[in-house]
Amino acid sequence: MNELLLSNIRWQDVVDVTLNSYILFRLYVLFRGTTTLRVVVVIAFLWFFQRIAAYLGLIITSWAVQGVTAVAAIIIIVIFRNEIRSVLQAKNLKALLWGFPHGTIKTPVEIVVESVYEMARKRTGALIVFPAKEDLKELVQNGIAWRGRISKEMIMSIFWPDNPVHDGAAIIQGDQITDVGVILPLSNRKDIPFYYGTRHRAATGLAEITDALVIVVSEERGNVVVAKGSSIRVINRKEELTTILQEQVGVATKGADQTRNEKIKTGVAAVVSVLFIVGVWFSFPRGLESMITLEIPIEYMNRDPKTEILDTSVNVVNLNIGGSGTIIKTIRPDQVNVKLDLNKALIGRNTYTITKENIKLPPGAFLKGVNPSVVEVTLDVPITKELPVQVDWTGKLPESLILSEVKLYPEKLLIEGGSYMLKDISTIYTEKVLLDNISESGKISVKLALDPALLKIALGSKDRISIEYVVKKRLQ
Repeated sequence: MNELLLSNIRWQDVVDVTLNSYILFRLYVLFRGTTTLRVVVVIAFLWFFQRIAAYLGLIITSWAVQGVTAVAAIIIIVIFRNEIRSVLQAKNLKALLWGFPHGTIKTPVEIVVESVYEMARKRTGALIVFPAKEDLKELVQNGIAWRGRISKEMIMSIFWPDNPVHDGAAIIQGDQITDVGVILPLSNRKDIPFYYGTRHRAATGLAEITDALVIVVSEERGNVVVAKGSSIRVINRKEELTTILQEQVGVATKGADQTRNEKIKTGVAAVVSVLFIVGVWFSFPRGLESMITLEIPIEYMNRDPKTEILDTSVNVVNLNIGGSGTIIKTIRPDQVNVKLDLNKALIGRNTYTITKENIKLPPGAFLKGVNPSVVEVTLDVPITKELPVQVDWTGKLPESLILSEVKLYPEKLLIEGGSYMLKDISTIYTEKVLLDNISESGKISVKLALDPALLKIALGSKDRISIEYVVKKRLQ
């Protein structure tokens, strides 16, 4: 089966596999590290499992998994729509089609760290959010768009006690403070220390439901707290906070081993994408194979114009065509052609074997059988020959009568046909004339009975023969 599939690979299939492999690889590059990618991987495994179940004939299992996969695909679009939108909102086509997300604008971590510890020294309360992959728009409220370049003076002024937005959070992305005065969701955890206020609960509430990192500067204790995931801890050293922020915003110094590991992961993802799409391509003909039989007429091509086809063993063949059920259902007889090349045919009988090279099928369909597979074609050179005409009498005259004279008009005719047939023919006959009905002299008109039927009367000759006959009484 696989050999048959490989022998029917078209250039369209190569383009199809290459294009979809690249699309899958680009989706991995754009969505890696996000929850969406992990869910998509699970759905892919479900689909693969469904194909195996279908191939093994596990009807109920295949049906159930297929339903779960369809529902899961809808869930991804609904639940992760914000995350998908944020990833696909590329600034240019290059970033979407072939760029890699390691060229993002870097956050000036040192400026942020200096500002945070300066506010801690002055007991200025602050709440700063550093998003990662997940979109926060649906989780935060009442933010004011800011779009200001990061500087120590700007951060200090935002959280200055007399500033109307100082009680809310500031969101930092890249080298900009994008929003200020943002309200974060509060945590309902019971294990948070009792002395933590609203800022700490807001930081914990956002961190535990997203991949964002939140820094809290306490105005009561003058310390710096970092919330990430379910963890919330005090950071006393600037160096430690610098390292944490660098890891969050993706500018941490990468060693040679880490860079090499990332390249290896990217290469493996590319190979897996190709193998997965190839597996999908093979699964369609194998898992959903159907077959149809069509009766197709044979077209004879490139015949020498000096010759003509006198006879063929068959004029139509039955083709058994296989392929996926979807493709088979759409195939029409006019999309299938069977052609025989008579370019090298000789005068006389020629034998041909019909192969897949003689047959044109729609894309995705493949030939499984031909019946009959052998065709005989007889060719000849057409000539014109003058032949005498003879009446084909049948029956018997009454006993008292005799046929004394017969005249034909015309007595000879020009007949067209192949030289191979006409060389052994010396006379042509009329249709049968019944003697039993003749009782007196008369005149009748009859047609010719050409045998073989491939013979024909030359253009300009009559197609009927007039017969004048004389009947006399028999002498006693």
